[in-house]
Amino acid sequence: MADAKVIPFDDDRSRARRRPSRADGEAAAVRALPGAQQSPQDPAGPVEGLPGADAGGVVGGGAGAEAGSGVEAGAASPSGAVSGAGGWERRLAGGLAFLRRRITGEYEVDEFGYDEELTDQVLMSLLRPLYEKYFRVEVKGIENIPAKGGALIVANHSGTLPLDGLMMQVAVHDRHPAGRHLRLLAADLVFVLPVVNELARKAGHTLACAEDAERLLRAGEIVGVMPEGFKGIGKPFSERYKLQRFGRGGFVSTALRAGVPIVPCSIVGAEEIYPMIGNAKTLARVLGIPYVPITPTFPWLGPLGALPLPTKWTIQFGEPIPTDGYAPEAAEDPMLMFNLTDQVREQIQHTLYKLLVQRRSVFF
Repeated sequence: MADAKVIPFDDDRSRARRRPSRADGEAAAVRALPGAQQSPQDPAGPVEGLPGADAGGVVGGGAGAEAGSGVEAGAASPSGAVSGAGGWERRLAGGLAFLRRRITGEYEVDEFGYDEELTDQVLMSLLRPLYEKYFRVEVKGIENIPAKGGALIVANHSGTLPLDGLMMQVAVHDRHPAGRHLRLLAADLVFVLPVVNELARKAGHTLACAEDAERLLRAGEIVGVMPEGFKGIGKPFSERYKLQRFGRGGFVSTALRAGVPIVPCSIVGAEEIYPMIGNAKTLARVLGIPYVPITPTFPWLGPLGALPLPTKWTIQFGEPIPTDGYAPEAAEDPMLMFNLTDQVREQIQHTLYKLLVQRRSVFF
């Protein structure tokens, strides 16, 4: 199978979703991250040694909306439904064209391995039923995410498995008027797991380090980080919705250097999908992983115990905290970083409590 074409970050070409032609060579290209001139339909970036987030959906108008992609423009009737045999023929033709591009390498990834077409047409489509039908995610405050330019979304982390990061990624893509993409910062563990590593890269995730985060933010991407890391996602059910430590404030330093706003995000519903009542610490040490959860259904029900409970989720994006008014040297001020970190943490915690009071039931 041919390699994808890599687009360097410093390439100043337009971010229009160009399909490389055979004249571009046998291998498809690597797309550079756009600069500040990016279009409103594109995403942004992450932070300190934050362990943290992990995996994306499709809106018509992404890479797949062009001729030759999954469902082509014009395939739908005025009511939005694809009509009759002609619609299925177009879908089939689009699907075959998509497969051809994957086999021949006529697609683009950026230097982090992000594959926008695969994310839009496959990964997001796989996650969307979970988002819409299973967890029935309700999104609030999506207008607080800027339509263009970089922004750092900071969210609480929970749920034993990092499904909250994936649902947040779908929420940003599907609900934002500009159809933006969220680039999540992930822990080292994500990039050593077979299969998971490749899928995470394709979906736009990158290692949670300040250098990569700042580069993405300066390129105008939306970056998501969950500073609690494994402390948040692996905490016992008795401590649900109580935020853990936010590290040393590396995400604030990164946002200050990039001059982008920080958008606090509160997620309710993820804590109950796998109620963690115990931790097989010895087995976790043997496997080299942070924890092995014990829940009311796992491992007692075997594979069935790995199914998450169908809780009702709410994701609320809070008012952005601007950072562009600070001097460049502010990123080195420990007191400022502490104060901003505490402000973000308190805003997320307060919103969690408010959402918990408002919800009628864990499942409805």
